[in-house]
Amino acid sequence: MMTESIERPANDPLLRPAGLRGVAADLSSDQRAFKNVSWGKAMMWIFLLSDTFIFGCFLLAYMTARMSTTVPWPNPSEVFALTIGGTEIPLILIAIMTFVLISSSGTMAMAVNFGYRRDRRKTAALMWATAALGATFVGMQAFEWTKLIREGVRPWENPWGAAQFGSSFFMITGFHGTHVSIGVLFLLIIARKVWRGDFDQERRGFFTSRKGNYEIVEIMGLYWHFVDLVWVFIFAFFYLW
Repeated sequence: MMTESIERPANDPLLRPAGLRGVAADLSSDQRAFKNVSWGKAMMWIFLLSDTFIFGCFLLAYMTARMSTTVPWPNPSEVFALTIGGTEIPLILIAIMTFVLISSSGTMAMAVNFGYRRDRRKTAALMWATAALGATFVGMQAFEWTKLIREGVRPWENPWGAAQFGSSFFMITGFHGTHVSIGVLFLLIIARKVWRGDFDQERRGFFTSRKGNYEIVEIMGLYWHFVDLVWVFIFAFFYLW
């Protein structure tokens, strides 16, 4: 009995090349990954992924420097203590900074919620509150930097022990503080546009999307929650270790 061979067209999905080319073909033909995700949100996720690697390298470098140095590492409870009413309270400023930044995540989450409801006044007010909490955090961080600089901490020296402490501290907290400052600036810009009704009137300009679309608020929320999450790791590795 003779069987006829069935010829398949060249674009038949069942005809896949073997090996790594087959893997590349499968990945390139997959339309489910970002099919229902806007470019703005996808690009923010890619940016946050790359930023995760940068912060991860910084924290790994800090842990390597701390574990490899032969000079005693300063005690964070003593270095970051504040004297209030004649009593030295360890890590009190850091605790307040952490509370402020975590609270800003709550206001940002509520802003995203009201953004989806298209309640522009509550959305803008909550974004302004988030920006105010972020600016407060940056102000307290500036106070912390000023205090340590006056006490003699430099990127190349440290009066309490290992010289790597100063460079690690200014690099990690400075990089994170820059992220918070940029976030505060963009929160103010987007909140002003929301308050004016740019997203309802589809007014032309930067960051203005389709009419009635408040997705930019959610994108800002992704960035802000990432900044808060990074601070949790910095707090655990740098101030509690």
